[in-house]
Amino acid sequence: MRVLVKGTGVAGLTAAFELATRGATVTVAEMRHGLGGNASWFAGGMLAPWCERESAEQPVLDLGRSAADWWDAATPGQVTRAGTLVVAAPRDAGELDRFASRTSGHRRVDEDEIELLEPDLAGRFRRGLLFPDEAHLDPRQAMAALHDRLAAMGVDIHFDADARLGSGFDRQIDCTGMAAVDDRLRGVRGEMLILRTPDVSLSRPVRLLHPRFPLYLVPRADTQFMIGATMIESQSAGPVTARSMMELLGAAYALHPAFGEAEIVETAVGVRPAFPDNLPRVEARGTTVTINGLYRHGFLLAPAIARQAAELIFRHDKSLELANETDRQRRSG
Repeated sequence: MRVLVKGTGVAGLTAAFELATRGATVTVAEMRHGLGGNASWFAGGMLAPWCERESAEQPVLDLGRSAADWWDAATPGQVTRAGTLVVAAPRDAGELDRFASRTSGHRRVDEDEIELLEPDLAGRFRRGLLFPDEAHLDPRQAMAALHDRLAAMGVDIHFDADARLGSGFDRQIDCTGMAAVDDRLRGVRGEMLILRTPDVSLSRPVRLLHPRFPLYLVPRADTQFMIGATMIESQSAGPVTARSMMELLGAAYALHPAFGEAEIVETAVGVRPAFPDNLPRVEARGTTVTINGLYRHGFLLAPAIARQAAELIFRHDKSLELANETDRQRRSG
């Protein structure tokens, strides 16, 4: 079976991998010049289904539980399994209790254990929550590794692809996100910063709870930290706003004052496609399957959604073969 996958965001790359491992001949087409520039490129890379359950529906937890294992198998060496630490200032202790009441898979930690987990946060927080089974990765490195893995498997990947590319394929998977023609989709703007400072060292993502602007901070290589992210109901991909910059930097400073002297390496905006219920969809229309609506859960949910799409395509193909065989037998009989 020959399948064309449109899009090289996390949805397209994971779908291509699932199809290729099942024996399909896969071609990936991307209108951009290369990897990057999409919402996936600006993601945090947290594989945190239990934390996300605080504001998401149960399917996010159910679908996301196996994400770390999937990424570990597909891109060896890219996943860090150190859990997630959630903290709050003493004045916001109620936020911590509220977060705990809406999630599972955590245990409470006190000031001494926070110091053991993250020495650079010593004395800054009295209580926290540790989600030990969560993980994280660097989205850009993971996407590059998955791209290379696909190429080694014989998948053809075309950048600057002509929109007319599409003939000669048995099936297509549309993973074009906000570029897809779907009136149900809305854009949710996420703004992020990358800071560099040698004065802070963290081993895992840290979420700082705050009533107005909660923050997550994800450690990356070269003493860099990704800080995000806003959720603004907007399809604008314009530059980060001054308000968001001040809120993110202020929250980072509240986590550790050394971030006040950090170098701002990058600011960026990603527009996430979302359906009204903020849950993803895998839908078939003729010979085309669409994957969309991953919202803020791209790297967490893409593996499970890609499996659903691949199973749908192969199940449909098998059903068609059976129908054709039944028709041949009826004609010959």
